[in-house]
Amino acid sequence: MPPVDKAEDALRSHITSVKEHVMTGVSFMIPFVTIGGIFLAVAFMIAELPDTVFGFSMPGAGTTTESVFEETGTLPWYMAEIGDLGLTIMVPILGAYIAYAIADRPGLAPGFMLSWVIQQEHIIEAAGSLVGFTADGAVAGFLGALVAGLLAGYVARWMKGWAVPSVIEPMMPVLIIPVFTTALLAPLVIVGLGVPIAIVDDALTSFLEGMTGANALFLGAILGAMMAADMGGPINKVAYVFGAALVGDQIFGPMAAVMIAGMTPPLGLALSNFIAPQKYSAEMYENAKAAVPLGLSFITEGAIPYAAADPLRVIPSCMIGSATAGAAALWLGVTMPAPHGGIFVFLLSNSALLFLGCIALGTIVTAAVATAIKPDFEKTVADVETETSTATQATQAND
Repeated sequence: MPPVDKAEDALRSHITSVKEHVMTGVSFMIPFVTIGGIFLAVAFMIAELPDTVFGFSMPGAGTTTESVFEETGTLPWYMAEIGDLGLTIMVPILGAYIAYAIADRPGLAPGFMLSWVIQQEHIIEAAGSLVGFTADGAVAGFLGALVAGLLAGYVARWMKGWAVPSVIEPMMPVLIIPVFTTALLAPLVIVGLGVPIAIVDDALTSFLEGMTGANALFLGAILGAMMAADMGGPINKVAYVFGAALVGDQIFGPMAAVMIAGMTPPLGLALSNFIAPQKYSAEMYENAKAAVPLGLSFITEGAIPYAAADPLRVIPSCMIGSATAGAAALWLGVTMPAPHGGIFVFLLSNSALLFLGCIALGTIVTAAVATAIKPDFEKTVADVETETSTATQATQAND
C-alpha cells in the first residue's frame, strides 16, 4: 500500500476514534441535560401560573420567570435551582467522559476538573487580565470542555504507558496520573482557552455596541447567529447580555431576536431528529424528547449534545436557523420586554403570533439544513429496535 494511502487510513481511523470518544461523553451527558432542562422548564411553568387555579392555591405560583431564582424556598425556586445545577454540571461531565473513553478511569477526574475549571467566571477573568482584557463573565462553554476532555484523555493515556517501579504502579491510576495530568494541562487550558475567550468577548461586545443603529435584518441575523454559535458559551452570552441590557433602556426588539434565536437550535434539531431518525444515534433520539421542552423554555443548551457529537454540521445548521429567526424578528418589529421565559412569556410580546411564527421559521430552517447536510448515522434508532426485536425472537425460540 502506498504511503499516502496508509496516512489517509491512519487519519480516518483517528478521526473515527475521536468521534467515538466524543459520543461516549455525549451519551453520559444527556441525562444531566434532561434532568436540568425538565426541572427548569417545570419551574418556569409553575412560576407563570396564577396564584389560584380552579379554587386551589398553587404554592410558588404567581412569580415570574425573571424572578424565580429570587423566590427562595418556593417550589419553583427549588426546581429551578436543581435544573440550573443539572445544566451547569453537564458541561464538565462531557469533558470527563470523553477523557474516560480515551484513558479509562485515570482520565475521568482530570477531564472533569479541567472542563470544570474553565467554566468558572473568576478564573477566566483572571486569565483574561493577564493580557489586559476583561472577560465580563465569559466561560469556555461546551467547546472548551470538549477540547479539555480530549487533551486530558490523551495525556492520561500517554502516562499510562510509563514504565514505573512496581511499588509506584498501584498509585498511578488514582493518584499520579490524575494529579500530573491536571497539573500539566491546567495552565494550558486556562490561559490557552481563557485568554482567547476574554479577547473575543471584548471584541464582540464592542462590535454589537457599534451596531445599535444598524439595519434591523443585519443586526437580527448577527444576534441570532451568535446565540447558536456556542449554545450557552461566551459568544451566546455576549448576545444575550446585549439584548438584556437594552431592555433596561426600554428597547425590546433585540431581546425578542435573542430569545427567539436561542430557542430554535434545540427545537430545530429535535424536529430534524424526529423526521430523519436515520441521521442520528439512538441516544440522540432520546435527547430529542428532552430538547423540545428545553427549547420552548429558552434553554439553548438543549442542543449541546447534538453539537458535541457533530459540531461541523450541527453548529452551522443552528447558526443559519437562528440567524434567520433573529433577522425576521427584528425586521418584523417583534418585541420582548422579559429577559427570560421562552414560550411562557410569549404573550408579553407586542405580537404573540409573530413571536411564535419566528420561532417556527427558525425551527424549520434549522431542521431543514441539518437534515440536508447530515449523513446517515452508523447505528440508528431503527437498528437498535431491530436488534432488540431479533434478540427477543431468539430468546423466545430458545425457550
